[in-house]
Amino acid sequence: MSNVLKPLTPPYDPAIAEVLAGYPQQDGYILSLFRTFANSIRFLTKAVPNLLDKDSPLPLREREIVILRTTAKLDSEYEWGVHVAIFAQAAGLSDAQIAATRNGSADDAVWNDTESLLIRCVDDLCDRGTITNAQLADFQMLWSLDAQLEIMALCGTYHTVSFVANSTRLANESFGKPFPGR
Repeated sequence: MSNVLKPLTPPYDPAIAEVLAGYPQQDGYILSLFRTFANSIRFLTKAVPNLLDKDSPLPLREREIVILRTTAKLDSEYEWGVHVAIFAQAAGLSDAQIAATRNGSADDAVWNDTESLLIRCVDDLCDRGTITNAQLADFQMLWSLDAQLEIMALCGTYHTVSFVANSTRLANESFGKPFPGR
């Protein structure tokens, strides 16, 4: 048994195969990240909840801004690139907004007031582990309790995802987008 964490390849243990069957796939291809999670059935089933379902209290656009900003701040080109490739267009994000999730600030003209606040809150969570007093009242006013928890859960989950992708040195998926300027 190897202690090198890397994506599993088929054939999978039947229990792993059963869980992986519920993960998103394209023509039978399972992302390297998900196959890396499969090194632990516990992690695969419990550690990273699926927050990408249609029942999210956040609109797709806000969800993706949270994910892109979090993964960009953690220098996770793998995960950032997967989300840009799969979700950015459906979320209505322009090329300038996509680039700003990596290289911009909350004050960039590409964001409306709500999105600027969302970027500030994500930056706070990533940098300080809390939403600062400067943003907290507006955060609580603009987002429902469900949405507030979802924003925090997305930040936390995508910290974990970024840690796994970065620490295992996952190569970008063939369809993944590179960070702007690379």
